[in-house]
Amino acid sequence: MFIEKVMPRFSETDALGHINNTVLPVWFEVARAPIFKFFTPDLNPRDWKLIIAKIEVSFVGELFYSHEVSIKTSVEHIGSSSFVLRQEAWQQDKCCAIGKTVLVRYDFITKSATPLSTLEKLALQAHLDNQNPA
Repeated sequence: MFIEKVMPRFSETDALGHINNTVLPVWFEVARAPIFKFFTPDLNPRDWKLIIAKIEVSFVGELFYSHEVSIKTSVEHIGSSSFVLRQEAWQQDKCCAIGKTVLVRYDFITKSATPLSTLEKLALQAHLDNQNPA
């Protein structure tokens, strides 16, 4: 599991004083960087090997400005050319949002999915969360 810390910005709040719902996908993307490095170690977009097939966010609590948020990222499922990440946003010891993202190993030249390599699967398996199966 990877844990990234985010400090909410005032501009990320809504009229009700909560963190706006559009912010969570952005925070989750930032927290996926360690996973991205399994595929593109230098994060060079010209060598990118992943696309997003699906994103979902379930809001299970409120998030507020001025309190740090921990984004926990783990691998929920590994397929032949895709995998599912589970991400949770925690603030003040409470899980406030759960995200799931399906990422596909992709060849931008042929415009098709390609199988995950053995090394990529091993890297992902090291972060497999058996407590939250897909």
